[in-house]
Amino acid sequence: MSSVAAMRAVIAKDLTAVRRSKAVILPMLIVPFLLLVVMPAAIGVAARSQHGANVTEYLNRLPHGVVAPILRLPAREQLVVLVSGYLLAPLLLIVPLMVAAVLAADAFAGEKERKTLETLLHLPISDRRLFVAKVLGAFLPAVAVSWIGFVAFAFTTNIAAWPVTHRIIVPTRLWAVVIFWVAPAVAALGMGVMVRVSARAKTAQEANQLGGAVILPLIFLAVGQSTGLLLVTLPIAIAIGSAVWAIALALIVRGASRFTRDRVVAG
Repeated sequence: MSSVAAMRAVIAKDLTAVRRSKAVILPMLIVPFLLLVVMPAAIGVAARSQHGANVTEYLNRLPHGVVAPILRLPAREQLVVLVSGYLLAPLLLIVPLMVAAVLAADAFAGEKERKTLETLLHLPISDRRLFVAKVLGAFLPAVAVSWIGFVAFAFTTNIAAWPVTHRIIVPTRLWAVVIFWVAPAVAALGMGVMVRVSARAKTAQEANQLGGAVILPLIFLAVGQSTGLLLVTLPIAIAIGSAVWAIALALIVRGASRFTRDRVVAG
């Protein structure tokens, strides 16, 4: 078996394990559904019911360059667009980070729990390629869930806002940059941390507990920055995504260079 075929086999095996593990797949599907469908629907309807509320005073407290796109809208649209189009933005970066963390935590620690680690380590593949295959096995589902979730989010948000706006408010060009460029970078960043933790942990639960100390600050950072990300210019948003990609790839490359089968067994 060639090394490329072995990598594909590892990725395919990981995807199969994800589909069969209720402990992994349920939180991976239920939490995004609650965040990207139920919550936007509830908040969007609430904001729509209050479409007559005056938010100009609140918006005037923010930097003019940030809120200018909202201030240019008719007064009756400002609240629902502010809430549905901008304030819910953190949800789009929480999901890939959370899903990637769950899957990456299972990468090696799950193999130990399932007693399949020995078979994995005897595959005819280099340590570096094995590490990369494990990263891809978590990255691909995380991105897929994020993109499918975004479609559901956009559909729900537009349905909730339509009676007020009578137009589609999501996605915009900046939304496209966030979901297709920044969100995968955030997922890769989470994996760069969690796969290394998983290699040292004995169980997936232990990996989640150890990785939580790093992942939770990343989630808070994503929540704090994502709304502002949708109010900057396209070049700045692309640059921010590029910076996150650079950090994520640096972590993954460093992890791959330090990863050995002996360390996994010793962990």
